[in-house]
Amino acid sequence: MPIKLRPLDQITTKWSNRASAAGPDYQAGIAAPRTPWSQGALAAKDAWRAGVTDAAGRDAFAKGVAKVGDAKWLKKATELGVQRYPQGVAAAKDDYKNGFAPYYDALSKIDLPPRGARGDPKNIERVRTIVQTLRQLKTSAGK
Repeated sequence: MPIKLRPLDQITTKWSNRASAAGPDYQAGIAAPRTPWSQGALAAKDAWRAGVTDAAGRDAFAKGVAKVGDAKWLKKATELGVQRYPQGVAAAKDDYKNGFAPYYDALSKIDLPPRGARGDPKNIERVRTIVQTLRQLKTSAGK
């Protein structure tokens, strides 16, 4: 016997109405989580690794991108992203500053070799110096 379900439109409308009104519940959950976020996230690292490994083995990322395509991305980016982007940037200003500060500091201390003429291999050394400095900083910071 098949499972008896309500009509899809009814389920979708109910989900949308209830989820849209759940802002205070969301806020309360953030204010008093059952487990601190970092503790729960770290406890799930093995499950994350297994899930990512499984997804990679099934090529799930590429299949998901192909399934959704550009139309959905464009629709969501246009309808939501354009409105939310400025707010997100404003809210992340201090995070950006704090995250970029070590790289800013490292870049400001690099003593670049002199620039050569256009096409001179010495110019690649300048780039290599920057790349090595940034890579060393990133990998030593445990990122």
